[in-house]
Amino acid sequence: MLEREEKEGRRGATMTLSVLLAGRSKKQRHGCRNGRQLQEKALRVLSCHQNLDELFREVGSSLCNEALISDNSGRESSELLLVSALQDQAAALGLPVGILSARMAARNVEKISAESGQATLLKGEPREKLSCLLSTLKDLASQNAFSPSLFAQEMWKMQSPLTLDIAWQLHREGLLTLDELLENNLDASASVDWLCRDLCLLCSETEGPSLDAEHQGSLLTGLASVFLRHGFQKTSEPGKKSLSPKLSKIYCAVLERMLAWLLDSVAKEKQEGPSSLKAAKNWLHVFTVSAYQGLVLPEALQDFFSQTLTQVLTYNPQLKVSDAIPLQREWTFARTNAVLTLLYRKLFVPFRPEELVRHLQHVLETSEVNWHHVLSCVSTLLVCQSGAAPLIKDFLGHLLKKGFEDYDLESMMTAFLIARQAGLEGPAVFMPYSEWFKVAFGSSSGFHSSSKKASVFLFKFLSELVPFETPQHLKVHIMLPPFVPGKYRPLLLEYIALAKTRLADFKVSIEDMGLYEDLSSPKEAVQPQCQALQDVEKAVQIFENTGRIPASVMEASIFRQSYYATRFLPALLVPRLLPERPDPRMALIDSLRRAEKIPPNTYKAYVEECRVAKEKLLQDGSVEMETSDLKEPLELLTAELEALRELIVNQDKQEELPAQMARVSEALAGVFGPTNDQEEIASVDFRIRLDLSVPEVPQQHQEAVDLLLTAFCKNVMSASYFLPPERQGPWASLFARMVCGHRQALPSLLSRLCQLIHHQGSSLRDAHIIGLAVLTVHLNEAKASIPAIDLCSSLDPSCASMRGLSVTQLWDYFLDCQAGESVTFCMKFCVVALSYFLCKFGSLPHDTLCSLLHPGFVKKLQYVVPLLCSESRNTSWEGSMDDDLPWKILSLPNLCYSKAALCLWKHPLFKELLQEKAFQLTFQEWLLVELAVPSDEDVLSAAERQEFHYWALYQHFLPLPAADGGCEGDLREACAVLLDAILDFGQRGSAIHTSRSEFGKCNHPHNPKCSTFQRRGNPDIYARLQEMLLQLELERRRAWPASGGKEEPLLFRVFQKRLKGLKSGMAVGEKMHRQQELLLQTRILLGLPPSVLIAMRQKGKEVALDCEDFFGFVNTELRNVCSRGCTLSFDITAHFFRGLLSASLECDKPAQEVTALLTLCQTRCPIILCSAARWWSRLEPVLCSEWKRLIDASLAKGLQNLRALQASISSFLSSEAAFLMADVPWLSAAFLHFTLQQQQTMPERMGKMLKRLGPGAEQLLVSLLFFSLMDVISVRIAPQEGVDSQKATDWSLAVLQRLNKQNIHWLSIFTSTRPAQGPEQILHSAASDQHLKLMPIAFYSLLSAFDSSQLTTDPNFLYVAVDQYTQLVQLFMEGTTEMAPSLREPSLCTKEPEEPLVLIRTARRFLLHLIPRCPQGSFANLQQLLDLCGLLDPELKAALVDLGGLLDEEPLLF
Repeated sequence: MLEREEKEGRRGATMTLSVLLAGRSKKQRHGCRNGRQLQEKALRVLSCHQNLDELFREVGSSLCNEALISDNSGRESSELLLVSALQDQAAALGLPVGILSARMAARNVEKISAESGQATLLKGEPREKLSCLLSTLKDLASQNAFSPSLFAQEMWKMQSPLTLDIAWQLHREGLLTLDELLENNLDASASVDWLCRDLCLLCSETEGPSLDAEHQGSLLTGLASVFLRHGFQKTSEPGKKSLSPKLSKIYCAVLERMLAWLLDSVAKEKQEGPSSLKAAKNWLHVFTVSAYQGLVLPEALQDFFSQTLTQVLTYNPQLKVSDAIPLQREWTFARTNAVLTLLYRKLFVPFRPEELVRHLQHVLETSEVNWHHVLSCVSTLLVCQSGAAPLIKDFLGHLLKKGFEDYDLESMMTAFLIARQAGLEGPAVFMPYSEWFKVAFGSSSGFHSSSKKASVFLFKFLSELVPFETPQHLKVHIMLPPFVPGKYRPLLLEYIALAKTRLADFKVSIEDMGLYEDLSSPKEAVQPQCQALQDVEKAVQIFENTGRIPASVMEASIFRQSYYATRFLPALLVPRLLPERPDPRMALIDSLRRAEKIPPNTYKAYVEECRVAKEKLLQDGSVEMETSDLKEPLELLTAELEALRELIVNQDKQEELPAQMARVSEALAGVFGPTNDQEEIASVDFRIRLDLSVPEVPQQHQEAVDLLLTAFCKNVMSASYFLPPERQGPWASLFARMVCGHRQALPSLLSRLCQLIHHQGSSLRDAHIIGLAVLTVHLNEAKASIPAIDLCSSLDPSCASMRGLSVTQLWDYFLDCQAGESVTFCMKFCVVALSYFLCKFGSLPHDTLCSLLHPGFVKKLQYVVPLLCSESRNTSWEGSMDDDLPWKILSLPNLCYSKAALCLWKHPLFKELLQEKAFQLTFQEWLLVELAVPSDEDVLSAAERQEFHYWALYQHFLPLPAADGGCEGDLREACAVLLDAILDFGQRGSAIHTSRSEFGKCNHPHNPKCSTFQRRGNPDIYARLQEMLLQLELERRRAWPASGGKEEPLLFRVFQKRLKGLKSGMAVGEKMHRQQELLLQTRILLGLPPSVLIAMRQKGKEVALDCEDFFGFVNTELRNVCSRGCTLSFDITAHFFRGLLSASLECDKPAQEVTALLTLCQTRCPIILCSAARWWSRLEPVLCSEWKRLIDASLAKGLQNLRALQASISSFLSSEAAFLMADVPWLSAAFLHFTLQQQQTMPERMGKMLKRLGPGAEQLLVSLLFFSLMDVISVRIAPQEGVDSQKATDWSLAVLQRLNKQNIHWLSIFTSTRPAQGPEQILHSAASDQHLKLMPIAFYSLLSAFDSSQLTTDPNFLYVAVDQYTQLVQLFMEGTTEMAPSLREPSLCTKEPEEPLVLIRTARRFLLHLIPRCPQGSFANLQQLLDLCGLLDPELKAALVDLGGLLDEEPLLF
């Protein structure tokens, strides 16, 4: 039996342990049932034939586990077998069991490491063997047969080095921690070498399946977590076991050496190739913050990242400042090694931008730095941290302040390097260096201007930089020199001379410097010929945008003639095939030629060369269109945009967005060229000029702009497919800011948006609408980066004055919500924009939210949604905060904009916005839009539009509180707002005024029919006004008996309020503006019932008529826009009289009230009766018919008197009948004057008629002279009225001669101040101020035809003549244009047009000739005469003194 068992034992020695035990287990079940006996026999067999190495590996093998898993006692048996074997072997060797197990385990580890070869990560069979070994060691540890410390000691005795993967597996399984392993190595430097060597090997294993890469990353971060947890442990942490200083030093040394390896790999990329850099990039796994959550304390992590950033900035600081200056352009974010920028971005994660800038400041102040790393870090910080730019700007200010306070050259140098580096990232990120230099030193507020010492320090610093400066920076300092007081100017001149000398060393001349050379461009300076070509392209672009020759070109033609003549003009006048339609280049050449900036011979030669070139091309049959070779830049831009879209849809790569956006920006710069010259921006307020009616995009820019817009729309749709706007990250904001940083691209982009939104909106697809709406939201967000916009329109003159608009105001002009399909498009666009905005920014504080949102979108939505969706007019329709915003609806394939609009309309967030005044659509704004709706293009039918009007007027705006833009139920206030809106609309339709409203501007400019609405507007609104005024009239009549008193005027209250708000200056624009307002108000009056002109007042128990408001309006306003100087138009005259008759029906005695009011007109408003005299032939039948229709009684006495007066004058003129003088002589004169004009009476008959007037007609003749003078003046200021100049002059002379013959005093009508009483006051009150102001012209025009001896009989004549002369000179000094006669007006003497100075000289000679002939009584008021002359005419003053006999004590100065 024993023999058989021994044979079996020998055979079993050649079997694996699992097979052996499996067989024993089967025999145990079928044979021996005594477990104890079985174990003893097995142990005896194994003890005789043991192989501990294989035993270690196989105890934990998977096969063994599978064989014993059904019987736990079997596993315990395997552990006992292993322990028994170890004990027997240890006893035989005389060693403790722990040492033997440690040695055997170390020997197995060494074999596994040897089998893995050079690989750091175990794969395949070695990994399985290691797993078995670890399982065995766990079993030994559970039996107290394994000592980790002894095992660690044995590990360091191995001949082959330990594999890092094995060490990590031992650490992770808790068998031997990394701390214990390193503690047992006496040579700490060897531990550091081993860890760094294996970590480098681990990072170098870049090829393999994704599982290996994942294992590699987890191994690196796992090891790093151990390094950080112990290497950056806080000593003050309670309950924590402090780590030995040895381990802390080891871990920190490893991290420092690996960082150095990474930075060296980056620095040696060109020498060692991309493979070493790829290996180093794997070490960046260590700087992933999210991998340490729950493993490392945040404070320890921040310490590590802070220390690492310091090490990066101070690593290998061998580069001098002089070396850094020319290399800065290679250290921008886009050009810096991607591994280095990725390192910076990962190091930035735990910190806020303020902390990073503060840390940068600390490092710069306390350590010697690597300028390459510092400046590339600044670039990365600015590009990837949105709030870093103002912090860097403040930091630069701190450096300058410190530099000038302590005269610290190091602080100055640091500031200049950082400012230049920041400027290289483009204006979308930071201001260019040229602009920063000008802001810092270009004014008297700079630090350098505080004292002479500060100025000397600055120029000393700049002078020391000169040997190392690049030509671009020297040009900045010369073209934008620091401001210095005049006494320190030699310092500046000395530096400029030094800088020019250095430029000469570079063979660069300031004289050859381009007009638009970008002083802040990171590119090398180009040759003068190439720069001239760029200048030409830029000048053509500016001319195309502004329509004017660029100021820089004009300045160069004067101050830089050498460059202009030898560089710029040859580049501009390159012979080419001229297009049939002049392009901007041809227009610029023509403008320069007309400005005499191109020599005639040069221009003639250019035209001839172009003709020869055309003939040659036609002969060769090879006429080709000029095209720009943009294929390569566009392909690069396309590739970068595609890469950007892949990052946008991948949420795991959001941190790479800023870097990719920088690459897109660089590709875009390759298409559009460098940014504008900052000197041009600083000297001229850069603006974007946009033609709203015909927006043009240059052909070479069209494809690039379309590429940008298409990519943005695709990005929006792709990102929205996966995530809502609030979770899409900052890509859209970065995109908008990036585009805004390219000044050359912006005009083309905005023009293209105008084409798409304003002109093609109704044909856009849903994806385009959504994408463009989102883009407008983010352009609004970046509005501070967009220059002011000047809007023009060749079809709508009201847009001519739209200057200095912000980009947010631009959308109000792009989105038209008045006609046809544009209304539907406007609703779609605004719904998308608002829905996106509220989703994207809805979590912001309310004030911040309101500041970012453009009110125009909200207001337009308040107009179009009730218009197109009648369900929204139900005020009880509300939503809840739990309702989703409609962005989800808009993201569906079959979206419904009406449903989305209603969803947004009832959402509480939208309702909250409407509580803010800035977002409320007021009644007046709503009216302005309605007035602009063309009836023939209305999206609604007439019945639907009327229904919409009634809802808006009576159900919405009328009951709406005033704080919300309504009328609070006040119908009178509603009428007043309506009147205001009509007048505003009329002013907006003229080219001299712009609407004050930001909503609904430049409505329909591309529609030729729009001109019919520009002055009047939609007639439906006028109908609503008439309805509301009629309702007010009915309410007044019902309330009149109880109310009493005078009713408050409505029309004239509105009119006067508006007129008071207008400027009443002498400028032509202000005058025209006021006249336009008065014409609009008059048109409104004529469109309303005439009775509105007449008010009612209580007179005792009776009702009386009251015209004080109308009289005041006429006397102050309409009088100054009257016809013929003293009459109103027929329309307003007839309207008043019809209103008078109609209103008299309210009185108990209509005829008496009419007569009383006409009598009152004689003194309160004489211009009305003058107008009646002029228009009586047309007015009489209207009044008689109206009186008969309304009252059917005998005509009122006042009207009878007027009719009788006209009949008497007609009889007087047609026969020899005597003239019946009326009670009011000036009224008789008015009827006589206008009747003579209408009958076109010949001058001979006029003279005879004057003789027939007989005695008692003195005042009549004076009044006739006044009316005739009004006609003489009208010829000058209003020749279009058709007054015959010669007849008017002859008539005035005839009247004046008659007055002189009868010795009638007529000078009172020329007094400079209005008479206190008498008929002259009435005549002056009936004339316009402009006519009265020009009375001196008429005075001397008439007197030149008389002998002075006929005029000196009146002692007051000299005073009046001197007074009129001084007023005439004042008119000339004020530049009054009416002094020059019209071409129709001859002089009284020469019959030829006279110049203003000729009239003044004539008047002066007349006075000098008159003074000696005046009687002594004329000098009674000599002092007043001298005061009148003043300093205007010293010679005339001396003549008055000499002939007046005045003896002065002091000699005259003149």
